[in-house]
Amino acid sequence: MNPFTPHRSGSDLRDRARPPTEAELAEIPWLQRLTPIEQARAVDALVVGEADAGDYICRFGRPVTYWFGLVDGLLKMSNDDSQGPVITFTGVAPGGWFGEGTVLKHEQYRYNIQALRKSRVAGLPVQTFDWLLDHSIGFNRFVMHQLNERLGQFIAAREIDRLNSPDLRVARNLASLFHPLLSPNVGGILRITQQELAYLVGLSRQRTNEALTTLAAKGWIRVEYGGLRVLDLVALRSGQLDES
Repeated sequence: MNPFTPHRSGSDLRDRARPPTEAELAEIPWLQRLTPIEQARAVDALVVGEADAGDYICRFGRPVTYWFGLVDGLLKMSNDDSQGPVITFTGVAPGGWFGEGTVLKHEQYRYNIQALRKSRVAGLPVQTFDWLLDHSIGFNRFVMHQLNERLGQFIAAREIDRLNSPDLRVARNLASLFHPLLSPNVGGILRITQQELAYLVGLSRQRTNEALTTLAAKGWIRVEYGGLRVLDLVALRSGQLDES
């Protein structure tokens, strides 16, 4: 089975799929919740592929075959342009696993997942996902918490869509990328360019840069070479800005 969807250039990510390294396995947050037998089964099934910028990991209308996680890089989840204007639902940062709802229902994807830059993506086959659900309490708890946090994330995304302040839109979107469960491997600094953040937020690069300047002046973030460091995650999530 092909764990990745070919990009328009015709390159097939399946050709680049391989077993994960020990370092990559250490970056998978749910593995440590499994028993040794469960871990062995999962590790034997896991694959890792390299995605170039623009490659689709999941494609609207395609049947689900893998549960995916981002080892390194940056992804975006969006609707399909055949359904109307492209809307970015959320970004996926390192350590994030996504699409569990689609895997649970064994249905076709209702969204696209696309790499914004060169990324490494891990895939767990649906059959192994189902086996772990049937046999692993630790895995079930992880998926349950994941679904609960994902629901909260999308409720927050709806609220973000209604914000009139571009600065707060950037703040809330940044906060979602630093989610401790959905993006556990980000740590204190997120490797992201202003253009990539602009794609995720739905603003121009110039307006995104202005928002970052405002957030930095508030002491909520610090712009560093190659990324952003969060100084006040609580403020990013719920703080208000003086719009006067």
